[in-house]
Amino acid sequence: MLIPFSVKNCFQLLCNYKVPAAGFKNTTKGGLILQSISNDVYQNLAVEDWIHDHVNPEGKPILFFWRNSPCVVIGRHQNPWQECNLNLMREEGIKLARRRSGGGTVYHDMGNINLTFFTTKKKYDRMDNLKLIVRALNAVQPQLDVQATKRFDLLLDGRFKISGTASKIGRTTAYHHCTLLCSTDGTSLSSSLKSPYQGIKSNATTSIPSLVKNLLEKDPTLTCEVLMNAIATEYAAYHQIDNHINLINPTDETLFPGINSKAKELQTWEWIYGKTPKFSIDTTLDVLYEQSHLEIKLFIDIKNGRIEICNIEAPDHWIPLAICDKLNSSFIGSKFCPTETTMLTNILLRTYPEDHELHSKWDILCEKIRGIM
Repeated sequence: MLIPFSVKNCFQLLCNYKVPAAGFKNTTKGGLILQSISNDVYQNLAVEDWIHDHVNPEGKPILFFWRNSPCVVIGRHQNPWQECNLNLMREEGIKLARRRSGGGTVYHDMGNINLTFFTTKKKYDRMDNLKLIVRALNAVQPQLDVQATKRFDLLLDGRFKISGTASKIGRTTAYHHCTLLCSTDGTSLSSSLKSPYQGIKSNATTSIPSLVKNLLEKDPTLTCEVLMNAIATEYAAYHQIDNHINLINPTDETLFPGINSKAKELQTWEWIYGKTPKFSIDTTLDVLYEQSHLEIKLFIDIKNGRIEICNIEAPDHWIPLAICDKLNSSFIGSKFCPTETTMLTNILLRTYPEDHELHSKWDILCEKIRGIM
């Protein structure tokens, strides 16, 4: 159910942040500018969901600023194994999130600004929003050459992507969100968004790689704070509302009833991995054992993140066919993830407690399989 953004609703959202009376009065008439105090990607995505589901922005558009600790965010219809280096991300503690909008994969850290423009479906206009950002950037630094493209990206100097776009359009409401690269860790961005996995066949939406650049590289005065303030000023002038950024806590149930359950859902394995469109992996694993090179053929069908078909073929003299068959059948129905694979293989190994050579081979094989997960 959509809740009109009445004076009462605005006060409920903003009462904890001591908005000046005059500013509050003007804001409720024409719209809101919000900024999250959280750096948690799941909490911030939950704010988007909550506003989209519960707020009617008719005549009262909303701009939402948010920044995250290091994470990778994939689009609603994407395959994370195809889009990013999951093993590296686990090692580095980089979170993975799946958003509810379409589009491609992006890397977030505290040097990247996320902007979400909430409007009615009728007022939804991505190019209008991007032109607003360009005006704000030029107001701070007139020498910047930033242009919006037909793909709804922002390019710096005609070649470097500094912003990508995605959106969600509901029955009556819509939101457009985009990134803005200010001082993002370029090494982490490029390594996280480089999938090492081979043999994936999928119809999932794929990202288009682009050359990127931070605005801070162009002008060291263009910090995240400077850019957010400039965009807020331009947004307020455009919509004729008070230029006041209202801080919000995305975990506060008194402001956003039910929001924590939304954040929890976004963190579940079933949402992040289980919503991946059906795909298959057809590859060959190279194994080194006692100075010999062996080839292990691997074919796996995955649906809803779980293994439907598994066919591991190892040389019969290395691991007997009967044991490979047991491994194949034990994987059916299991999650395509390293922790579940480890658990299943350990259970299977207990049926051969005295065969230390088999255990050694098994460990090598399973380590290779986990490497593609």
